[in-house]
Amino acid sequence: MTKRIVRREGQRSLSFTSPLLARVLSSRGVLNADDLDHSLKGLLAPDSFLGIGEAATILADALESDSSILIVGDFDADGATSCTLMVTALRAMGARQVNYLVPDRFKFGYGLTPEIVDVAVQFKPAVIVTVDNGIASVEGVAHANTLGISVVVTDHHLPGRELPAAAAIVNPNQAGCEFPSKSLAGVGVAFYLLSVLRTELRSRDWFAHHPEINLASFLDLVALGTVADVVPMDQNNRRLVEEGIRRIRGGHCRPGLKAMLLAAGVNPQHLTTRDLAFSIAPRLNAAGRLQDMSIGIECLLADEVRAVELAEHLDALNNERKEIETDMRDIALAHLKQLSLDEETAAGLCFYRPDWHQGVVGIVASRIKEKSHRPVIAFAPAGDGELKGSGRSVAGFHLRDALDAIATRHPGLLLKFGGHAMAAGLSLFEADYERFREAFDQEVRRTLGEAIIEQVVMSDGEIAEPVTVQLAKEIEQAAPWGQGFPEPEFDGKFEILDQRIVGGRHLKLLLQPEMGDPVEAICFNHGGLSENRNIRCAYRLEVNRFRGMEKPQLIVSVIL
Repeated sequence: MTKRIVRREGQRSLSFTSPLLARVLSSRGVLNADDLDHSLKGLLAPDSFLGIGEAATILADALESDSSILIVGDFDADGATSCTLMVTALRAMGARQVNYLVPDRFKFGYGLTPEIVDVAVQFKPAVIVTVDNGIASVEGVAHANTLGISVVVTDHHLPGRELPAAAAIVNPNQAGCEFPSKSLAGVGVAFYLLSVLRTELRSRDWFAHHPEINLASFLDLVALGTVADVVPMDQNNRRLVEEGIRRIRGGHCRPGLKAMLLAAGVNPQHLTTRDLAFSIAPRLNAAGRLQDMSIGIECLLADEVRAVELAEHLDALNNERKEIETDMRDIALAHLKQLSLDEETAAGLCFYRPDWHQGVVGIVASRIKEKSHRPVIAFAPAGDGELKGSGRSVAGFHLRDALDAIATRHPGLLLKFGGHAMAAGLSLFEADYERFREAFDQEVRRTLGEAIIEQVVMSDGEIAEPVTVQLAKEIEQAAPWGQGFPEPEFDGKFEILDQRIVGGRHLKLLLQPEMGDPVEAICFNHGGLSENRNIRCAYRLEVNRFRGMEKPQLIVSVIL
């Protein structure tokens, strides 16, 4: 597989920032200072959000009649934060009967299934509200309807051919919804519904006798869920995330999140989106992957004493997850080495072992995707002769649409599927694994063609000035980076002054740039020393904070 750097085009003449940052921001569509205004005053209004008024009315009626409301969540970080947000906000608004239920992924799978509705009956709900799921729950909603339970679906996943017959559906991606941002995470959809519910309750004079909440106080949850779900970071999402991070940095976040930050060794005052994505979200997700996401939700709901205990439990689960992932990843990488990635037969990669853990296959797929630059799906047994797969994709290959195409061309091959462009899940019979592997490979080759044999690294060019802490801070503070608004990555040539392996598999470097002082760098999971005195690499620039000291550091992604 060849590697090639492609530089983004950007202008240097923006008057409101430095030339380097001007180049970075303009290549991402930022052309004036207003584009960097992340204040909540510019947040998109919910007026054009299809179904949100009906959903708010149903919930307002439930509050007024003191009816039982059950939140049905999902077992990832977006689902956990969505569930916590709805439960906490509804209780704060005065709802006295609010409970939650998260399906056990190993028993029930994803979404509001008929089986989960039967479990939900024990809570005697008048209303079920799904968060981060439900748009594909046709059978589950139908079952709830037969039991006289109203269902409000809040979701952001792409709808299938048939929508559930819910009392209300709030999803920016459903047909007919004119809400401008289609990139909200599940927690963002829940946040918007709560804002409209508050308006509805105001119109009923509800807050004359109940506390009126400040919704901004919940943006720590919105920021975490949005970043964790890797949704496109459009300007509306950047507003939500930036304000949430600002509140966390100021110490205004719930005890559970603060306890997880402490367990991860993250200083809240210097929190970045990268910390949320790679330090906090994995700890929260570990509960849903290995045991029960209710552990993560309870941590986010807990008081300070209980939160510390639960955060330590999540930390232990995350360490266990890492061990399982390492074993699975090493097996997959060993198999990967046997493949010639220049052969067209290696276009779309599928991996399966009968002893793999279904809660970790998504992470394994992500790691192999990064290594191979191919769309990857990893499978694990799910019982009763079925396999569950989790896939990760590359730019230019819409994974959910690809699964839809395969299901159309091969009726009956997929038992169920769903997801996004870059990540998706599916189920099939173990006996059909080889047939699916071939169909997936064909679909990747049909879509990507020759592009699969080349890894393209997008770069913001060279840094034509000394690499300093001030420069790293300027980049760090510029914006909440994320999917669709990527963190700046640069490329350049350096002289290697020193190198060593740390942690058994990471390459630690001391590099001399073409101008300025030497700078430290690290290349994670590299595993070997460079044979050359000079290297060209792609890298991120960040601030390394250690024992009160701050230094610039390069995080090397690719050595060419």
